[in-house]
Amino acid sequence: MRADTPAVEVRDLVKTYGNRAVVDRLTFSVEQGEVFALLGPNGAGKTTTVEILEGYRHADAGYVRVLGLDPSRQGADLKPNIGLMLQQGGLFPQITAREALRLFAAFYPEAEDPDALLDQLQLREAANTRFRQLSGGQKQRLSLGLALVGKPRLVFLDEPTAAMDPQARHSTWGIIRSLRSRGTTVLLTTHFMDEAEQLASRVAIVDHGRLVALDTPAGLRQASANEIRFVSEPAVSEDAVATAMDVPRVAVDHENDGTLVVHVEPTPARIAALTTWLANQDVLLTELRAGSRSLEQAFLTLTASEGPDAGAP
Repeated sequence: MRADTPAVEVRDLVKTYGNRAVVDRLTFSVEQGEVFALLGPNGAGKTTTVEILEGYRHADAGYVRVLGLDPSRQGADLKPNIGLMLQQGGLFPQITAREALRLFAAFYPEAEDPDALLDQLQLREAANTRFRQLSGGQKQRLSLGLALVGKPRLVFLDEPTAAMDPQARHSTWGIIRSLRSRGTTVLLTTHFMDEAEQLASRVAIVDHGRLVALDTPAGLRQASANEIRFVSEPAVSEDAVATAMDVPRVAVDHENDGTLVVHVEPTPARIAALTTWLANQDVLLTELRAGSRSLEQAFLTLTASEGPDAGAP
């Protein structure tokens, strides 16, 4: 495959069930060596899209290439070069973590050292524990190891840190970053917005089978932001802020963590008016964000327009 060829290329992809388009003319590409996040509400069509890329479902229309190959017709050539991490382990309940890694390593002519993976995944103490006795987080880490043991060129990670504690999550993030540093392409699906923000160079948001946004995390945060967010000490009232900034009272919200949100365009004049007023009130501004939101807030804005999801596969 040429160096300038995308690792994943999807154009006008369609998948229907009955008279419903679960994936509706979806188009995106993933560059070689990129960590790319595919986000969307439950039922948005993410799983169906990924299963088509993996060769487990057939598209009804559109163009799909993975590592330059058609996954529906060239699966035998594709599968040795990809790694899959699924939400469900699917392993024999009596197999141990070490046995599973050694078994999968035997399938590849050049594989990672299973014992080194046990250390990298913080599974050394559970190496001889049977799969059915592993905790949810340990099963997730073992599933990641099975996806990586064959040294794949492209890895599909489906909710890679589900059921993990914070320490294991951050350790897994480090493993994913190391994949990027050695040129492995990663296509990530997750419901943790901070995970996508920390790991992905670009994020695609899908809703009702259609692409609603595709940008860097920073670009998505800024594109959907039309507000000023701040925290002060002591706290000030919504009414006082509305009066000081000469905006309608309904334009000011108070969040549970003490953040005040002013739903207006964050112009320099408005920011100056706010900070000057707070200074005149002898109020300390402890946090200010203007023209940018969290990725989670951007995600909720971009996926809220079409109503509740209908539960597509």
